[in-house]
Amino acid sequence: MIDALISGRLYGRAEERSGQSGSLYVTCKVRAMTDDGDTLMCNVIAFNDQIRSLLLSLDDGESISLSGALTPKVWIDKQGKPRPAIDLIAHAAISAHLAVRATTSE
Repeated sequence: MIDALISGRLYGRAEERSGQSGSLYVTCKVRAMTDDGDTLMCNVIAFNDQIRSLLLSLDDGESISLSGALTPKVWIDKQGKPRPAIDLIAHAAISAHLAVRATTSE
């Protein structure tokens, strides 16, 4: 597991969903910039109530910083070029609205 801190802007709006057992979670995408000016998409999932509420309160394009378990991935774009992507299970989040931290270990 990689413990990471990412910062970027929300891409679209966060969506709340429920698992098979009825537990709620939120998913969203965050667009982060690299040193060379390229963008990197981060797929985020959050299970903690406070972090879910924070993500749902944000609008498209708002700045957010998230900390959690990161998994690097690669996907192929329409031109056949490999592109990086990352998945993050959010354990803490901060934005201009509010700072929240998960109170239980996940």
